Amino acid sequence: MLRNIVFMGTPDFAVGTLDALIASDNYQVQAVFSQPDKPKGRKKELQMTPVKAAAAAAGIPVYQPAKIREPQWLDVLKELRPDAIVVVAFGQIIPQTILDLPEYGCINVHASLLPKYRGAAPIQWAVINGEKESGVTTMRMDAGLDTGDMILKETVPLDQNETGGSLFEKLSAVGAQLLLRTLEALDEGTAHFEKQPENSPTAYAAMLTKGDGCIDWGKSAHEIACRIRGVDPWPGAWTGFRGKTLKIWKAEEVGSGDGVSKSTGVEAVQKGLTPQTAVPGTVCAVTKTSLCVQTGDGLLSIRELQPEGKKRMDIAAFLRGYPVTTGERFAADA
Repeated sequence: MLRNIVFMGTPDFAVGTLDALIASDNYQVQAVFSQPDKPKGRKKELQMTPVKAAAAAAGIPVYQPAKIREPQWLDVLKELRPDAIVVVAFGQIIPQTILDLPEYGCINVHASLLPKYRGAAPIQWAVINGEKESGVTTMRMDAGLDTGDMILKETVPLDQNETGGSLFEKLSAVGAQLLLRTLEALDEGTAHFEKQPENSPTAYAAMLTKGDGCIDWGKSAHEIACRIRGVDPWPGAWTGFRGKTLKIWKAEEVGSGDGVSKSTGVEAVQKGLTPQTAVPGTVCAVTKTSLCVQTGDGLLSIRELQPEGKKRMDIAAFLRGYPVTTGERFAADA
C-alpha cells in the first residue's frame, strides 16, 4: 500500500503539491527535503524556502542538504522508509541510490508536456517561445534530466496575455491534482508508464538569467511581446533608454499604422521613419497615450513600463513625466 511519502521541493511552485498531500487522508508526509535557506534583502537575512515554510507550518520535519548525493542522506531516507518520494522543483540531481530506494519510485511533477521543455524553466520558455499550450507531466524519475517514464499528463491552453507568472499559478494547481491522481494509479496498479522518445528533438528550458530579460529590438514584434510576457515577473524585460535601464512590463504587437494618429504618422514620415527605414529600437510614433517602437519586423506598442528607480506605470503616465519624440531610440544597453 502506498502511504508514506517523503517530499522534495523548494520554490513556490512546489507548495501546492505539498499542501495537497498534507490535506489528503490517503498519505502521510513523513519528511520534507528542501534546498538550504539563502540570504535575501538588503540585510542579507536567511529566508526559508517556500516549501520549508509550508512544511514547518504543518509540523513536518525538514531536512536541507547542501548535496543530496552525500551518503548520510541515503541513510536518513532508509530510516524514513518512504513508499514513494515525490519531487517537485527540488533543484538538485538525485542519485541512483535514492531513485532505487522507495518501492513506488521517485515521482516527479514537471511543468511541461514532456518530452518538450526538459530543464529548469519550462514555464517561462513556453511563453517566451509563443506556445499555444503547455501542461504538466508526472513521471517516474531516472538518472537523466527529465527523461523518466511518463505516467500522466494534463494540457493547459495559454491565454493571449499569458505571462510566466500567470502560467506558473495555473500549472502549480494542475500539478497538485495530477500528482494525487498519479499516486492513486500507482497504488491501484493501474499506472501506465510511457517511455520518452530517445531521438526526437526537444526544446531545453535552461534556467533564466537576468540577461534573458534584455530586449533584442532586431527580433520581431511578436517575439519581443512573447519575451516580455515570459520573463514576467522575473527577471523582467528591460532595455536601455537615455543612459538608464527601462523595464517594460506590457506591450503588444501592432500592424503598420495601428494605434498611430495621423499627426504622429506625418511627424514620423517627415523624419524619414517608416517600417522600411527606421532602425530597430527607434520610436516611430508617439501620442499622449501611446508609444510605438520599430522592431526587426513590425511595430511594438508599449503599454506599461518602469523607469529605473521608479514604480510601474502605464504609458500615458510615463509620457507625462518623460516626454518622448519620434526618432529616439531604445538600445540593448543602458
